[in-house]
Amino acid sequence: MIKLLFLIFNLNFNMQEAELMSLFRTLLIMIIVYYSVRFLVRLFTPFLIKKVVGNMQEKAKKKYTQQNQHSQKSFTREGETIIDKTPDSKSEGNNSVGEYVDFEEID
Repeated sequence: MIKLLFLIFNLNFNMQEAELMSLFRTLLIMIIVYYSVRFLVRLFTPFLIKKVVGNMQEKAKKKYTQQNQHSQKSFTREGETIIDKTPDSKSEGNNSVGEYVDFEEID
């Protein structure tokens, strides 16, 4: 009977020890993954930033050249005026400024 209890206790103790070891192994794996990802992010971030900034510069340069080409085409003779957008004739403004309120000064 004592041997049976000892065997059960020893088995239970081994199971707790196994659970504890798997917990440590899981924590160790999580720590290794965390630091690996952190290292890789630090390694590749400058390359990604250079690529993004380069793309933005290319877009800005392209837009600038397009605007310059458009402005060079639209040079006018001296004294000539070009209106790009005409106001809507449908919208009629309200000519009334507001309600006039008469007031008296009190001494």
